[in-house]
Amino acid sequence: MATLRLALAQHDFPVGAVDANARRVLELAAEASARGACLAVFPELSLCGYPAEDLLLREGFLDACEAALQHVGAHTTDTALLVGHPQRIAPPAPVPDASASEPPLHNAATLWRNGRVLARYAKHALPDYGVFDEKRYFTPGTQTAVADIDGVRMGLLICEDIWIDRPARAACEAGAQLLVVINASPYSMDKQAERIGVLQHQARTHGVGIAYLNATGGQDELLFDGASLLVDADGSVAASAPVFMDALLLAEYDTATARFRADNWPPCEADATANLYAGLVRGIRDYVRKNGFGQVLLGLSGGIDSALTLALAVDALGAQSVAAVMMPSPFTSRLSLEGASEQAVRLGVAYRTLSIEPAFEAMLKTLQPAFDGKPADLTEENLQSRLRGALLMALSNKHGSLLLATGNKSEMAVGYATLYGDMCGAYAPLKDVYKTEVYRLARWRNHRAQAAGEEPCIPWRVIERPPSAELRADQTDQDALPPYDELDAILKRFIEDGLTRADIAAAGFDDATVDQIVTLVLRNEFKRRQSAPGPKVTACAFGRERRYPITSAWKCRRG
Repeated sequence: MATLRLALAQHDFPVGAVDANARRVLELAAEASARGACLAVFPELSLCGYPAEDLLLREGFLDACEAALQHVGAHTTDTALLVGHPQRIAPPAPVPDASASEPPLHNAATLWRNGRVLARYAKHALPDYGVFDEKRYFTPGTQTAVADIDGVRMGLLICEDIWIDRPARAACEAGAQLLVVINASPYSMDKQAERIGVLQHQARTHGVGIAYLNATGGQDELLFDGASLLVDADGSVAASAPVFMDALLLAEYDTATARFRADNWPPCEADATANLYAGLVRGIRDYVRKNGFGQVLLGLSGGIDSALTLALAVDALGAQSVAAVMMPSPFTSRLSLEGASEQAVRLGVAYRTLSIEPAFEAMLKTLQPAFDGKPADLTEENLQSRLRGALLMALSNKHGSLLLATGNKSEMAVGYATLYGDMCGAYAPLKDVYKTEVYRLARWRNHRAQAAGEEPCIPWRVIERPPSAELRADQTDQDALPPYDELDAILKRFIEDGLTRADIAAAGFDDATVDQIVTLVLRNEFKRRQSAPGPKVTACAFGRERRYPITSAWKCRRG
């Protein structure tokens, strides 16, 4: 029997940063070695970043990945190193039907030690559901990889492989005493419970411990939460890593007991709201910094969505990197003006007021001949929002600040947003966050501040006021929509659960209300296609995960 000391590099390896990722791998491997590890493990496709998408179709990119892999391998020491990377497949023999050929790449992992390849593994299970599109880029592997590290036989798996039985079973039949699974598994609010259940099942079924390493960081619409796990052979969770935190996690695995001992892992946060908040903060920070921006800008309306976005941005980047603009109209309330100003002062951000009233009056005067004889309607409301969008984009251009959009998922679902108005922005932190979750996050952030002896960062009156777009006199959101508790319950059943209108109504909701909401969701696909990217946090996000046609006769059906 033997003991293996291993290090799991729960870190962010940005897409396309091939040389920097290779340097980071070697730096962390050296740290692992200094801390006594015999094996350092890195996430899925850590050399190129995940998902690299159509970069994987470019030969120059693949050349760089191969050079980085060889560089990493050449600099390995007695501490073995398991790294993820794309791997070219040797060209197959010519076949009569060229259209039947598969992509010439594997999603691979190579185990190096002292400059020598000990094992190479190609991912078997290639997901092509939800946000995944791996069959576009990779051909599935078929071979099992088991390697001996200081007397411990270790089976290699990559991400989706652990969710099906065959790869784990094959590795254990080949003598694996331990399964090491490298991952780039995106976050959603309920994902960790699913992961734990899968790992516990596989550990008990095959009687081996499982070291599950996940990447961290934000990549466009995806968040990678880390939350790496050690699961003993009896299915008990030996250790769980924090979410959205970069860490080099040391542990020992004893083959005699088939149990892990974690070495001073950072504590986990059990509160789901705290973890969601941390994910949104990480998403903003990584999107802004990875795209080369030092400053962000947002419109601060005095409402809860922009208030929460401002708090998130300050927590992500620091007050010195955030600017907010209030753009009042004739319909902006004193509560909005005071709430926005109060929050900006509390958080210490740069703040200015730019009234849209002169521009609004000028636009109405310009349009008056074309509007003659027609009553005021939604057109004038949208015009105000579009004037604000124009001002924000001008400030973004002039000052080089990335503009954050502040809309939430409830609004995006039903089209309660204005194209080229409040939808302007390069990144939308709340795009996949329902309005009820917005309230929950805002209250959580305030309670956390109060527990630390600080002032709430969002004025309570902003949270408690009736929500309103303030585009006409005495307007509230509930003039056009049901209460958000009801609206979100219907939306979740339709979007996440895929229920029909009849099924939703049968759950106790008013039939006419269900019909109204579902119709709005289907009708507003054209808006969502033009919206800014935002981090996926639910089981079904708009965009790369939920893709519906804009032009569709199904809008009028009951299904």
